[in-house]
Amino acid sequence: MRADGHAVSDSTVERALRRRGLLLPVGFRADRRAWAKLRRRVFTNPPTVRNRVWQTDFSEFETTGGGIWRICAVIDYATKYCLAITVTPTATAADAVRCVEQAVIEAERILTLDDLREDRGLMDVVDDTDTVIGQAPAPIAVVSDNGPCFRSGTFAALFTGDDPLLRHVRTRVRSPQTNGVVERFFGTLKYEHLYRGLIGDGDALDMEVHRYRHIYNAIRPHQTLSNRTPDDAYRARNGGGT
Repeated sequence: MRADGHAVSDSTVERALRRRGLLLPVGFRADRRAWAKLRRRVFTNPPTVRNRVWQTDFSEFETTGGGIWRICAVIDYATKYCLAITVTPTATAADAVRCVEQAVIEAERILTLDDLREDRGLMDVVDDTDTVIGQAPAPIAVVSDNGPCFRSGTFAALFTGDDPLLRHVRTRVRSPQTNGVVERFFGTLKYEHLYRGLIGDGDALDMEVHRYRHIYNAIRPHQTLSNRTPDDAYRARNGGGT
């Protein structure tokens, strides 16, 4: 509503949603249980700081002209910031790589860094008995599903090298909720924006998804971010943590 120019408070929107039975119960988290196993593999607790965990996926959209297009996005888990979004006729490994590479470029641009490694965290180094013996820089965990493009050698090349910026974590099979932040983003993109008008072709779709990316990042407040925008949270010194 704010993107359309309406001056409206959060409480007014909440009341309207509640009257129509559209609000989830307080404290509800659809992906809480599914995250449990992933937490043990990637982090002890869900991250509250930017650039610790990213999520990526593809979503299909059919235009009125009959074409089916694939939208790829990369979302920062802690701040909900959409780092990159692309529209392609295919969902290949090369398409996924391009979107992740654009996310890295965007993160470096926003934070005015020459190398995003300057903003990553630390992880414990353990020996054979699981005893912590030190710490080392932690690559950003890029979470995806088990689609063919994410299992390919082309995509795996993003995570190689002596000092990788990124590491890959795939969700459990048939557990899309484990990648819930990016899945929620796609639902929001479609129901708040794309389904509200007629989109004729891929060029129009590309224009609209980038228009909404700006709305989502810079205008639309998020309750989980204390009603800040993802842009505000991502730029904050603590990267979204409270």
